[in-house]
Order: sequence, then structure tokens, then C-alpha cells
Amino acid sequence: MLKKLIGTVSLATILMAQGAMAQETINMWVRTGIGTAFTTLADSYNASHENQIQLTEVPFSELVQKYATAIAGGQAPDALSLDLIYTPSFAAAGQLEDLTDWVQALPYYNGLAPSHVALGTYEGRNYGLPLLVETSIFAWNKDLYAEAGLDPEKAPTSWDEIKANAEKIRALGGDKYGFYFSGGSCGGCMIFTFAPTIWGSGADILSEDGKTATLDTPQARAAVENYRFMVENDLIPAGAETDNGVNFMSFSNGNIGQQSIGAFGMGSIINDNPDLNFGVTLIPGSEGGVSSFAGGDNIVVTKGTPRLDAVKEFIEYAYSAEGQEVLAKSGALPSRLDIAEQTLASMDPRFQVAVDAIEVAKTPYTLLFNDLINSANSPWAIFTNAAIFGGDVDGAFAAAQSEMQSIIDNAP
Repeated sequence: MLKKLIGTVSLATILMAQGAMAQETINMWVRTGIGTAFTTLADSYNASHENQIQLTEVPFSELVQKYATAIAGGQAPDALSLDLIYTPSFAAAGQLEDLTDWVQALPYYNGLAPSHVALGTYEGRNYGLPLLVETSIFAWNKDLYAEAGLDPEKAPTSWDEIKANAEKIRALGGDKYGFYFSGGSCGGCMIFTFAPTIWGSGADILSEDGKTATLDTPQARAAVENYRFMVENDLIPAGAETDNGVNFMSFSNGNIGQQSIGAFGMGSIINDNPDLNFGVTLIPGSEGGVSSFAGGDNIVVTKGTPRLDAVKEFIEYAYSAEGQEVLAKSGALPSRLDIAEQTLASMDPRFQVAVDAIEVAKTPYTLLFNDLINSANSPWAIFTNAAIFGGDVDGAFAAAQSEMQSIIDNAP
């Protein structure tokens, strides 16, 4: 009897030990200031799962380089929240786990944010999946519209309307301006706000495969002329020319009539400037149509991690109705469009516009995003500043087109 009892206790001890050994702790890197939406999601997961996720914050400006260094040294985290624009580069280098078979078997795969899935795909395989979704949208100040004699409930649908409205708002005088954008060689700002005016009309700045610069088009020239109109007619504050993004959310000061912003900006206005009466709509194309920039983060998994199953469990939780609602309650956009209506139920109805933007949003697909677009010295950043504020539009187009193609052709 005693031997039988000892045997039972021993078996129970072994099973308990095996259960304890089965618990996994996922090490995941995120950028500093990722926001409460994702940290709240991680806390919710940890409170409801045996496996746990541990977040390590890394400064945004250092994240890509530190991850590359960690991979080379065999010290990389299991997973990473990575700006989606960098996903193709790490996938092409063979440093990310191929998630294709698993993710495409999920019943909601086709409902995931399309631009994030596209940027997470390399040679037809899935290496990155939408984690935090961001879009750009067009905002107008309803009180300034009313003060200028405009219908505050009527969203502008074309750049002719936007320009005409800007003139009426500027006529109010003083420090009230009709429009704003950060134009000080801020490539990231201008791909977010200005590029959609090109995309909306059916043109692009790069070919679909990222191997050809396609900047000089009638649609891009029309977009430049619309912005030049704002500059030449004193419809924007003078500081826009040198603003490198520090004053990107100038719309929130109440003296800007119209501006393209992001869903994150809308959330900050609602929380921090509740008296600002504003509306939002999709960004009009320069010659018709609408578009948006799809930004935010993909979740990627380091190739060879021994905790792949645990990471998959966390991703599935993030995509569950519960996980999506946790994100929504913290102001994040849904990454699953098939249940977006459900997850938006507790959010300000203006967020629906930002979600609508997901389906028309674009993100240039290139392994050279930083060199071509994002850095302050990129041909895109230099082009937007020179073409809009400078005196030689033709020269700005020619120089940018040539430099972009040269960078592509000479890439290793």
C-alpha cells in the first residue's frame, strides 16, 4: 500500500514537473513608447495564459540595428514588433521564421490588414503579420469651417475644395491657416500624408516589385501643384518648410483648418484636446480617388526560436475577439477587418474612417525603404521639400527619379 502511494505521489510529481517545464516565457522586443494598447494586450495575455510574454523596450531609432546585431550574435529575442516597412529586408536576409502554412490555415487570414500582410510577404511566403495598424486620414476643423462660412459637416472630397476652403479660412486672418504639413525634409511625414494624394489617383512612386522608380507622373505633378498652391498663397504657417516632424500635429492647436493626420493623432486629440471640434475623411487623390498610408508594426519571429509554438499562441490571442477588443479599448485600430465592427463598438465613431482607410491604404514595398524614403537625406525627402518649396519643379522631379533608380540599381 505504501509503495503504491509512493508511486502515485512520484507520478504526480513528475507530471507537475512536466507541466512546469511546459510553461514558456516569450522574449519580445518592442520600440520605446509603443503605447498602452500593446502593453495592455500583453498584460491581458499574461493574466489568462500559462505561457507568458516579457517585453523589452528598445529605442525606436536603435531597434533595427540592435535586432540585426542580436541575430548575428545569436542573442535575438523570440519575437519583435517591427515597423512593417523593414519586414521585407529581414525576410530577404533569411532571418525570420516562415509562418506561411500556419497563418494561411487560420480561418480569418483573409481578414487581416492587407498592407501589413503584403509587407510581411517575401517571395510568396509570410514572414510578418499585422500587430499594430496605423492609417493616415484627412482632418478638418469644424469650428474654423463654420467661422469661415463653410458647412462644418461637409467633408472636402477634392483638392479644389480643400484649396478653396483653405483660402476662406486664411481670410479669417491672424494665426488661422487653411492647411498644414511637415515639409522640412521629413520623408516619413510626407510618405504618410503626401503620397496618398498620388496613390489615390492611381499612380505610385515605385513599381510593385520595388525595382523601378516611377515618381514622375501627371498625378504626382498635380499633387505637388496642390501643395505649392498652399505655399504660394500663404495658406500654411511659414514654419512648415523647416518642420522635420516635431510639429506634425499642429492641427491640434485649433488654428489649422485642414491637415492629413494619423489615427494615432485622432486618438491624442480626442484624449488631450476634447474641445477641438473636428471631422475626418479619407485623403483625396490629386485627380480623384482616395487613399491612405498603412503604417504601424508587424510581429515577426526570429528564425529558429525554440518558442515558436508559444509565439503562435500569443499571436492567435492578439487576433481573437478578446484580444482585438483589448486593443480597441486602448485606442488601437483592429488588425482583423472581418470583426472590425465588433471591435469598434466602444470607440469614437470617427475611428471608422481610419479603419475604412485600411482597405485603400498602401505602403511602398522595397528592401531599401530607409535609403529611398525614410531618412532625412533620402531622395524622397529631398524631393518633396524641393518640389513644393523650391523654384525648380522639373529639376526636383528629375533629380529624385534619377537618384532613386540609382540607389535601387546599385543595391547589393
